[in-house]
Amino acid sequence: MFRIILLLSALLALTVMGVAHAEPVPAYQRTPVDVRRTTLIVRDLERSLAFYRDALGLKVIYDQVLRRPPPANNPEAGERAVRMALLRANDDFVGIIGLLEYQNPRLPEPPEGPRRPGIGDVMMVFNTNDLTRRFENARDTPGVTIASEPALLEYPGDDGATIPVMVSSLWDPDGYFIELSQILGTPLGRQPELEPEPEGEAPAEAFSSGTE
Repeated sequence: MFRIILLLSALLALTVMGVAHAEPVPAYQRTPVDVRRTTLIVRDLERSLAFYRDALGLKVIYDQVLRRPPPANNPEAGERAVRMALLRANDDFVGIIGLLEYQNPRLPEPPEGPRRPGIGDVMMVFNTNDLTRRFENARDTPGVTIASEPALLEYPGDDGATIPVMVSSLWDPDGYFIELSQILGTPLGRQPELEPEPEGEAPAEAFSSGTE
């Protein structure tokens, strides 16, 4: 059952992910919405950076402590503070990962130990061109738990073709479920190159996403 869940999550991810060097779709194929950021609430931001920055190779583009005065009805509570870091892969606007640590007050500790993903959980998929290296980096990161070693899976594609993908999975230091993959074929969701519409006659469904 767990393998089926992993297969379905990876297949869904392939519909929106390309190779590690991402490219925006042409303007006439864009939708009016961008997937801007996923923010993860973490225990220890430094420990999370050791995974997302150092092991996976994401780049930090923001790292600040955000402070708020105590609420007027409870001044004894003291100043409130959270630390937020934002990390990017190959785009500085979409697909950003946020890490958020509540420093004051601290949040209660969740139950320890990774568990099988279920309804209400998040499964994040990262694609890389050097899975072997990234996977070993992740394995050596404190707090990471391996769910499955890299293995070749073949997903059904168009016209009876298959899409070969090396797939591995793990839990990050806070128990978020991560799939770390390397696409060996052509990913789903890549539309054929079409002739752009003549200037001044853009179709109604063409929207600017604001990423330019």
